[in-house]
Amino acid sequence: MTAPPHGSWYERHVLPYLVDFACGLRAVQRQRRKVVPSAQGRVLEIGIGTGLNFAHYDPSRIEGVVGVDPGVEMHPLARRRARRAGLKVELVGLSAETLPFDAGTFDTVLVTYALCTIPDPLAALKQMRRVLKPGGILIFCEHGLAPDASVRRWQHRLTPLWSRLAGGCHLDRDIPALLKQAGFRSCDLQTMYLPGPRPLTYNYWGTADAT
Repeated sequence: MTAPPHGSWYERHVLPYLVDFACGLRAVQRQRRKVVPSAQGRVLEIGIGTGLNFAHYDPSRIEGVVGVDPGVEMHPLARRRARRAGLKVELVGLSAETLPFDAGTFDTVLVTYALCTIPDPLAALKQMRRVLKPGGILIFCEHGLAPDASVRRWQHRLTPLWSRLAGGCHLDRDIPALLKQAGFRSCDLQTMYLPGPRPLTYNYWGTADAT
């Protein structure tokens, strides 16, 4: 989950720390450990936030990481975490709908808990597909639309208020549908509820390649 680049005092000075806390919870960190170590080569991380993924990279597999996030208030903490992890990281203060990279630039695109806040997630995923090298992979771990009708109803009800409080986060995005619409195919999609309120905790994770 990323924070907006500009806005109120709350969005600039409080929200980044709330995001860091929520995205660093133990259950969420377990999810990160399931996917991040698979990243390899030249990596583009979308919604890099405060760099919570850095501790889970395998440095022996990484040539370098480019991190994209419009929430520049979070970049200083991300830089400190990159140094602690021994990673070479370049940070770019942009949203993912307009990636300033040539087609076929990256071996891996990693996105964790960011598609919920990107204003146009489909456009962002199409950009991720564009910048992947042939044979490259998208690694993802996201929360989103639950399979249970009762939970979905609460997700739809809560999202307008939740989005205002949580930096644009949507509880009800259909991650598999977005991947398919963007031209990705996932053969190893996994899902589960994490501990906590069900409208907030339905997770999808896995890898995908271009169809």
